[in-house]
Amino acid sequence: MRVLYFARFRQVIGRASDEIALPAGVTTAGALLDHLMARDERCAEAFSNRKIVRVAVDQNHAALDQSIVGAKEVAFFPPVTGG
Repeated sequence: MRVLYFARFRQVIGRASDEIALPAGVTTAGALLDHLMARDERCAEAFSNRKIVRVAVDQNHAALDQSIVGAKEVAFFPPVTGG
């Protein structure tokens, strides 16, 4: 699975993406976030305030409880505004 990081998250983590094999039991975007935070200190720092984490699964906005089973891409980004 490809995991993408945008904006502030990319800056703190120090990379734009990861290619990972999902461990057993990681079936939602929130569980993926937990997994990333547990394995990587920079991810733990970037995602320490879950209230500002937004997610897209296969380029569709989703909630952290969204299933990622079968997904090819999950992206994490902070809230954005347009204008």
